Amino acid sequence: MSDAKLRHAIALEAARLMYERRETEYFTAKRKAAQRLCRGNVKPGDLPSNAEIREQIQVFARIHEGDRRTLDLRDMRLLRPFRPRLIGSVMSGHVRRGSDIDLHVFVNSAALVTDLLEKENYQYDVERKQIVKHQESRIFTHIHVHDRFDFELTVYAEDLAHYVFKSSITGKAIERASIRELEELMAREYPELDLEARDDEVADPYPLFRLLLLPLERARQAPLHHPEGDVLYHSLQVFELAKDRRPYDMEFLLAALLHDVGKGIDPYDHVAAGLSVLEGLITERTRFLIEHHMHALEYKKGTLGACQRQHLEASEDFDDLMLLREIDSAGRVPGAVVGTVDEALAFIREVERANG
Repeated sequence: MSDAKLRHAIALEAARLMYERRETEYFTAKRKAAQRLCRGNVKPGDLPSNAEIREQIQVFARIHEGDRRTLDLRDMRLLRPFRPRLIGSVMSGHVRRGSDIDLHVFVNSAALVTDLLEKENYQYDVERKQIVKHQESRIFTHIHVHDRFDFELTVYAEDLAHYVFKSSITGKAIERASIRELEELMAREYPELDLEARDDEVADPYPLFRLLLLPLERARQAPLHHPEGDVLYHSLQVFELAKDRRPYDMEFLLAALLHDVGKGIDPYDHVAAGLSVLEGLITERTRFLIEHHMHALEYKKGTLGACQRQHLEASEDFDDLMLLREIDSAGRVPGAVVGTVDEALAFIREVERANG
């Protein structure tokens, strides 16, 4: 057997041992695989790398599990409002038979996650574990989903979304992937998959809009600029004004209602945060209006740069952008009468139906 063939055979056998959970460490799996395939000693330089074994583990996963694992990963998009991060063996490639899909989600109330799962008819269990570390006791909430996919969600507070989690074993930062990074990974691993087609088939954005809006009631604002109070009250005021001015325009109504959802995620850059979580859920026109609603304020003040100013003026949606700016500034009245989130979403959905 040539050196190249022997190296490949050892990688394949080591991958089988790890995929079937007989071994957990690369070094041990390599050594045992070499012992089974070779009568004499094998030089360390002739052994396959961890990356070669990891590639073969992925082959085993595709052969034995087919499309099920890839479809499971695509459904991570369902959890978009909670900024999911894929971690663990599926992310690192150290996947084995029956490995869980492990996700971190960031939300201050686990009930928002379970509400979404119930709406989508998923089966799940909630587990709370008490962990004592460094003489400090903490409660961790895990949601185990057992329906169309099997994975474990670990719930963390919203303000930990950018925290660098470290492995308790190695002390190094845990590998993790956002939705965008996961999509790039899947495009490399499974180029034949049509991710967008599946989204069109199953995604109903309205429950996600609701989950993004409800936490805004707890997001307070500076009284100097927002005497009306919390972000949700402000957003509902802007929506009511939009309904008076553009009652037939679903895209404009959505922009008015959702323009500040990012303040519940990252108040320091709420536009970018909002656009990130709304990606794939809104039209390009609605995205444009949300993306530039703060630029429109600078435009009115005369402080916007020349290039950005020309870019806005060249858009066919410039007049609507300035109207959104007008009602955004007007929707700051203490005690104004507004509807509920559900009423606002029901109105927009009805407009969408009426427009076909």
